[in-house]
This record gives sequence, C-alpha cells and structure tokens, in this order.
Amino acid sequence: MEAHIKVLFFVLGLLVFVSISEIHRVEATGECGSSTTPDIEARKLAPCATAARDPNASVSQGCCAVVQTFCRNPSCLCAIMLSNTAKMSGFDLAIAITIPKRCNIANRPVGYKCGPYTLP
Repeated sequence: MEAHIKVLFFVLGLLVFVSISEIHRVEATGECGSSTTPDIEARKLAPCATAARDPNASVSQGCCAVVQTFCRNPSCLCAIMLSNTAKMSGFDLAIAITIPKRCNIANRPVGYKCGPYTLP
C-alpha cells in the first residue's frame, strides 16, 4: 500500500511540475523534434519511475516499450533523462541510463555518451 501511495504522489508531482513548465515552454527545434521538448517527452517515462531510482527493481514492459521507442533517437533519450522533469521526478541518471540494457533492447545505442555517463 505504501508503494502505491509513493507512486501516486510521484505522478501527481510530475503532473504539477509539467503543468507549470508548460506555461514557460518555448517553441524550438531540439533533440526530440520541433513539436515537443525533452520535458514533455519525459512524462512518457512515468512507468520507469521505480526502475530509474532502484537498480534492482524489475523494469516493466510498459517502461521498456517507451524506452525502446526513444532508443531510435539517442540524443532525445539522453535529453529526456537529463531533463528537469526527470530530475524533479527523482530519476537517478546513473541508474536510468541502465534501463535500455535492463530491458534487453537489442538495438540500444551502446556507447552513446549522455552527460557524464555512457549507455551500457
């Protein structure tokens, strides 16, 4: 029950943060394209919340499906993991960067540099 409450507070906090950040959004072409931003795309990683904080947590199929989509654009994946939304959600980059490998994604961008880390 306590875990469900933590997830609920995480999702609510994420929604509040994203709502506030949307007010200040600037249109520009970035790592994730011209119609979105890494902060907006980071909302899609909600199923990865536990796996991005705990290296021993199992990674859900929903999380792996989202991450597999982002692996097609490594610069976007990296920008999402480094985004303010991910940071405010408690993502630990050192752990989050391991999710593609933990999902056994065959075509993940192995060796791609993301901040101070390299995708395994």
